Amino acid sequence: MSNAPPDLPEAERRDRRPWAYTGTAIGLHWVLAVLIAGNLALGLYMVDLALSPAKLRYFSWHKWAGVTVFALAALRLLWRLRHPAPPLPAGMRAWERHAAAGTHHLLYLCFFAAPLAGWLYSSAAGFQTVYLGVLPLPDLLPKNRELAAALKLAHVWLAYSLGALAALHAAAAVKHHVVDRDDVLSRMLPFLSPRSRP
Repeated sequence: MSNAPPDLPEAERRDRRPWAYTGTAIGLHWVLAVLIAGNLALGLYMVDLALSPAKLRYFSWHKWAGVTVFALAALRLLWRLRHPAPPLPAGMRAWERHAAAGTHHLLYLCFFAAPLAGWLYSSAAGFQTVYLGVLPLPDLLPKNRELAAALKLAHVWLAYSLGALAALHAAAAVKHHVVDRDDVLSRMLPFLSPRSRP
């Protein structure tokens, strides 16, 4: 665990934990993880429900969560551009480093592409998104039934891809912690003590 006092500025705490992500990056990571997991589960649950006021309410929640994921992903990307990721363990193989980088790039792509496809689908289907029930978002496309069907399919497969990539990402982190016994997971879980770093 970090020995830095809790009232130190984040930059100074990062100096004392150079092997870990910043507190802001950690917070955004876990908020996004919970939102994405919950929204995927909600989407799978609601899609086969009979049309009802409850189903329409779930669709609204699903869209609100998607907009929130998009916004937080943008914030996380901006933070990442100004605060580079901590170094990976020195013992990681080259192919593991390439796989980690590729997975992260694909995750960021899905962070934006899946909600955007959903927004486009909603627009083409003729259902405006009103964020949190108070902020109308502009329709990005005119109503078009054939285009809506194609965009719905794209949204579904992008969501599946996001879920698969997130599961792969989590499995790799657990593998590094349990099998490789390195510090990959402790970079994102501040309560874990580093195993090979000061």
